[in-house]
Amino acid sequence: MNSYQYEYTDTFAGDANYSWVKRGSVSVPELTHYGFDGSHGYSKANKSQLREVMRLIKRELGLTGTKGERLEYGDGTIEFRPCGLCTVLFIDPNDEGGIE
Repeated sequence: MNSYQYEYTDTFAGDANYSWVKRGSVSVPELTHYGFDGSHGYSKANKSQLREVMRLIKRELGLTGTKGERLEYGDGTIEFRPCGLCTVLFIDPNDEGGIE
């Protein structure tokens, strides 16, 4: 299982403010569950896995159905800014799991 940690907080002038914060973690199956067999299919499996991560975290935070802007960084960090809510969500793969 791959696990991801998340932080959801408010923003001030577009930057994370941390006057309140919700933290947690979710676990999802390995990439092989999504069709990656070691030789091909990595891109599709990775997209499916990240979609599942977003779905689980948004459900835990009560953001199901909320649209927003998603940014992905090279170290595996995902930033999600829900439209019109002045909040930001950061998702990081745990050291023992995460994006391969």
